Amino acid sequence: MTNRAWESRITLRSVRDSDYSFMESLYRTTREAELAMTPFNEQQKNLFIQQQFSAQTQHYHSHYCSDHFCIIEIDGRPSGRFFIDYWSNEIRIVDIAILPEHQDSGAGSYLLQNIIEEGNEKGLPVRIHVEQNNPAKKLYERLGFKEVSRFNEVYVLMETTPELMSV
Repeated sequence: MTNRAWESRITLRSVRDSDYSFMESLYRTTREAELAMTPFNEQQKNLFIQQQFSAQTQHYHSHYCSDHFCIIEIDGRPSGRFFIDYWSNEIRIVDIAILPEHQDSGAGSYLLQNIIEEGNEKGLPVRIHVEQNNPAKKLYERLGFKEVSRFNEVYVLMETTPELMSV
């Protein structure tokens, strides 16, 4: 799907308190493969997700400006989240997650290309921490993100740098 087609289908809106349950269920989709490897029963899985999501939410609100924490809507329906923080020296993608039925559709690429373009216009790098084994890492690489450092055994910091304008 072209960027022009996505323009009419995707909107971003600020997160509302009423989005909490949607975001928790979205978070669960990002942990399903991990949960499948545990001996947890369904109740234990639910408790684990609730605790982990609550901790993540508290962390994000404690360490980032939430002015640009958005719900991704595709055709008017909540379909993901896109959390951005603007710093003086970079644009930080705090989190991006899309429901499985919209993954590999081009929606994530569209959103990421827009934020990369914004970084280019502002002369700022766009950075994201990503788990080393996250399949989305390949998407980031295709879009020009390069590994700049390793945060620990799990995460790498990736960035795109502004394109230099030729005079």
